[in-house]
Amino acid sequence: MSQTLLVATHNQGKVKEFAEMLADLDVEWLSLDDIGLEKDVDETGLTFAENAILKAEAYAAETGYFTLADDSGLEVDALNGEPGIYTARYGGAGLDHEGRYRLLLKNMEGVVGEERSARFRCVIALATPEGLVGTADGVCEGLIAAAPAGDGGFGYDPVFFLPDRGVTMAQVPSSVKHQISHRGRALKAIEPLLRKEVAK
Repeated sequence: MSQTLLVATHNQGKVKEFAEMLADLDVEWLSLDDIGLEKDVDETGLTFAENAILKAEAYAAETGYFTLADDSGLEVDALNGEPGIYTARYGGAGLDHEGRYRLLLKNMEGVVGEERSARFRCVIALATPEGLVGTADGVCEGLIAAAPAGDGGFGYDPVFFLPDRGVTMAQVPSSVKHQISHRGRALKAIEPLLRKEVAK
């Protein structure tokens, strides 16, 4: 019988990414929406790791399911690491994905070339109802593009330029994105722990 694995998110795109990346893992992938859980965990941590752990432990305890929680975001060097842990809330609650990346582009006006350096960072935490199992992180380096390009992915992908590929994250096929993205790398890093727990 397959194990149930809760991904602590309302973002179905994220759950789909996880399920595709670990397609051979014998688990039933569920989101918070799939189980009708509307409770949000306050992300009071000061780092991606602290917030990922808070979410993983809280949802695992609440539901009784193995839980994967990630906290991730964009760190832009010219903006002193912003938006960082506030990536999903950048510019306030009134903005959608496009509104946030357009605000970012506006804030980057006058910044040129290598000074537009940035990275996506992700920390994934795995918890059981008994507590935290472990964490892993992943980083993807790039530049903030001058203008959005591509219609794949979500979030800031259209403005995250990959110099070695000459395209934005929104222009690479999902199979490639899974290998090179911050979330893909973090998931790869936590995979051995996850497989060990699921096999118990």
